[in-house]
Amino acid sequence: MELRQLKYFLKAKELLNFTAAADELYISQSTLSQQIKQLEIELGVPLFDRIGKRIVLTQAGEEFAIYAKKSLDKSKEGFLAMQDLKELKSGKLEIGVSYGLRLTLLAALKSFTSKFPSIQIKITFNTTQTLIHLLEESKLDFILTFKDDFYYTNLEYTPLFSSKMSFVTTKENNLNREDIKLAEVVNYPLIMPSMEYSTTHFIIDALRKENIKPNFSIEINDIPTLIEMVKTGQWYTILAKTTISSDTDLKSIPIKGKNMEREAVIISQKEAYKTMAMQKFLEILKQV
Repeated sequence: MELRQLKYFLKAKELLNFTAAADELYISQSTLSQQIKQLEIELGVPLFDRIGKRIVLTQAGEEFAIYAKKSLDKSKEGFLAMQDLKELKSGKLEIGVSYGLRLTLLAALKSFTSKFPSIQIKITFNTTQTLIHLLEESKLDFILTFKDDFYYTNLEYTPLFSSKMSFVTTKENNLNREDIKLAEVVNYPLIMPSMEYSTTHFIIDALRKENIKPNFSIEINDIPTLIEMVKTGQWYTILAKTTISSDTDLKSIPIKGKNMEREAVIISQKEAYKTMAMQKFLEILKQV
């Protein structure tokens, strides 16, 4: 059964004349008759009674017309929905993001939603590994996070920018330095993200390369709470500068050393289709 057969049938029902219906459809009468006959064979019931040159809808034809119209209407709705998606009048984006890049996401969101206000957006904050797991299950369209040592061949990595790893303390702290060595940082009471966060793995690896034993006073699995604890002045932390760049209650001191930077990346499924909404959002992300 084809949509064109339904279209032909409904036009014949409307006009109750094969010749007139064929003329309005810009096809030959024989083509119309053949397609309706084929439809009747497939359904196993006659849709029209043919009385000389007249046609009359059968009871089966009356019943089938209801469903034929619904099918054509739904088909039209589907076509319009696809047109809307192409023109970004509707659609949905599901984005995963690491807390440290929330400000980057916010800047992109402000620009994107002002241009495409009808697109629905769902945002999930979590650790990089959890977000990657959700991405592989197609529960996210893409991730905005920091690149770690794990590389997945089925995923596509698009670099955005690098952010310096920084020693973070309160604005009032009298430690005024242009930079600080990693070996010095461990002498302060450190509160760090718990081990499921890639930031902590990054710092532990950097410490081990310098033969320094990690010494963290507290580990916590909630970055906003960690930041609030640093603001008390009792603890310090190490985060990418972009994580706290807008917080006027804190100051960051760059950590000296090779490779003491983290690369912000967009991660998406390599083979997955990128919707127009996703393409536009990624374009904006690359510009913020």
